[in-house]
Amino acid sequence: MNPAGRPRHSSGVRTEQLEYLTAVTRLGSLRRAAEELRLSQPALSETVRNLERELGVDLLERKRSGARMSAAGRELLPHIVGVLEAVDRLRSAAGEQHRVSRMVRVGTVNAATVPLLFPAVRAFRAAHPATQVEVVGARQSEIHDALSEGALDLGLVNHLDGDDMPADFESTELLRGRPVVCVRPGSVLAAGASVSVSDLLHGPEPLIVMRSGYVMHRYLHRLLRGREPAFSYSTDGAEMGKLMVAEGLGATVLPDFSVLGDPLERCGAITYRPLVGDAAEVLLMLRRRRADAVPRAAGDLHAVFVRTARELGGRLVRGT
Repeated sequence: MNPAGRPRHSSGVRTEQLEYLTAVTRLGSLRRAAEELRLSQPALSETVRNLERELGVDLLERKRSGARMSAAGRELLPHIVGVLEAVDRLRSAAGEQHRVSRMVRVGTVNAATVPLLFPAVRAFRAAHPATQVEVVGARQSEIHDALSEGALDLGLVNHLDGDDMPADFESTELLRGRPVVCVRPGSVLAAGASVSVSDLLHGPEPLIVMRSGYVMHRYLHRLLRGREPAFSYSTDGAEMGKLMVAEGLGATVLPDFSVLGDPLERCGAITYRPLVGDAAEVLLMLRRRRADAVPRAAGDLHAVFVRTARELGGRLVRGT
């Protein structure tokens, strides 16, 4: 028995009962509430009475002029509103989780495409066949902006060892490599065991450089100390640079992990040579926005990237 001496029903309070009650209170009439809710008035009335029996409280004062909330109902109203707001937040969170679980968005500088991205996406899709993976090629600054705005879930970017890590993101090192000169196997630069800065500036091969905004553009500018090669091309991303090398248009400077294992390297269309006297290292970083809750699909793909990098022999460090 409840304090009012009424037996409680065992069905429990349902969300729609609270929603119906607030509609009656807002409109001041069972009839008007029934019309808005597209219910019959007897059905609405019975729903509210069931709620009253469940709670053991008369929530409405019913008169010929209409219905209004009782004093006891007014005391409970803040709790009712709180429950409905919590349910709305739950529905919103569930909808967002469902949306994200159906798609994971990855931004990548093109140098990360091979050999890490494709195997990782393939492995993820095998475990999550219903989840779409959207891969967006972009410059590093664009990836950072999209991560900050929530337009991307994960970002693969290059990072020069020794540079500061951005504080807004959780960063995990996947691969660590050295800048190398990517050339055709039959080119003059491929004839030697290594390539010097002088070879890049004055050698027989035109230099293909990344556009401003790419880490390798900044690295090459530092390597050449601001000196311009006699003749060069500028392109948007490593993949186009490798294709231009394969077509005999020149040589380009990339991280070794961008060349080794590339389909063009496997079929003999491109190769690489180390740079003389340069000890710089390039890190392939996986970044995501710092957040209290990470969508499950994005978290799973993050784990797949880390595992794939480990299989490739990348020296992994803890996320920062």
